[in-house]
Amino acid sequence: MKLILRFSALVLASLFAVFPLVAADKWPAEPPAEAPADWGPVSANFEEIDYPYPVHFLKLRRFDQDMNMAYMDIEPTGRSNGQTIFWQHGMNFYSEAYTPTLRALAAEGFRVLAVDRIGYGKSSKPVIPYNFNFVASNMKALLDELGIEKVAIVGHSMGGMVVSRFAMLYPEVTTHVAMVNQIGLTDQRQSRPWSDPYGAELVPATYRGILAGHRRYFPKAWPPAHLEFVRRQYGQTLSGEWPRLTMVRRLQGGMLYNDPVVYDWQHISTKALVIGGEEDGLVPDFPPLAENVANELQNSALLLYPGIGHAPQIEIPDKFHSDLIRFLKSDPNQPASDWR
Repeated sequence: MKLILRFSALVLASLFAVFPLVAADKWPAEPPAEAPADWGPVSANFEEIDYPYPVHFLKLRRFDQDMNMAYMDIEPTGRSNGQTIFWQHGMNFYSEAYTPTLRALAAEGFRVLAVDRIGYGKSSKPVIPYNFNFVASNMKALLDELGIEKVAIVGHSMGGMVVSRFAMLYPEVTTHVAMVNQIGLTDQRQSRPWSDPYGAELVPATYRGILAGHRRYFPKAWPPAHLEFVRRQYGQTLSGEWPRLTMVRRLQGGMLYNDPVVYDWQHISTKALVIGGEEDGLVPDFPPLAENVANELQNSALLLYPGIGHAPQIEIPDKFHSDLIRFLKSDPNQPASDWR
């Protein structure tokens, strides 16, 4: 059964009010045309970036290499409801970037696991053939390590692809799945040829290119504090590690082409919510493609926010968190159409 909801345009009076850790008045209202001269290198594994909760590491042996996967295991700050949420970040980010959402979930009584996937944030950055089975297997390894038998999974952007694969592979573990402005909504192999990630010269990304990518998230106003995430990504291009980091990013991006999840959705019976802003600057014609995801899933609801872009957790945090939490608290054995 499918439920499709659309809300009228929302007042953005509280726009960006709870953005992660960085005071908005630290940043200019509009990003500078060029990178500030005082921006320096950022380390490959974010050693100088503080996270809001203790960071732990799961040791993995994959592709005949030793790897460390960083994660935060956040205890409820409100009265515990006995549920665990596994949060998956997007392509340009890592767990720390979702601090306000992690705090909102913990305040509602959830235990929250938030990882930096291998290749991101504080985790190892190996040059390997990245794929979504690898990522889902690492998620399951962490749950096994912590003795967690049931979990609700939420993924934003590329994280939506991750939770799609996990829900298909591990239905017995998954109680709810929420896909927030998921990308990878089509099989790109049908529209463009394959590109060899080793075939082109390695060059570091430019400040302007990185900034342009981040601007696509926000159809209305630029949140000044978001410049911190541009600074970090650009700073890694100034690091001596940039050739390896650039190759890792290419291989991660190749997952979108080489390992589509569009054939996973029809096999997912877990209670699902497809949620996001309609004006997604990363996905042309996002609303009909999101509706297709909901139609492919066996038990889903679709919730779209008009006038909102790729990051509803930033643009309309109160509304987004309220809706997401209501879904995650709903009975997993009831139809998704009943979640509200």
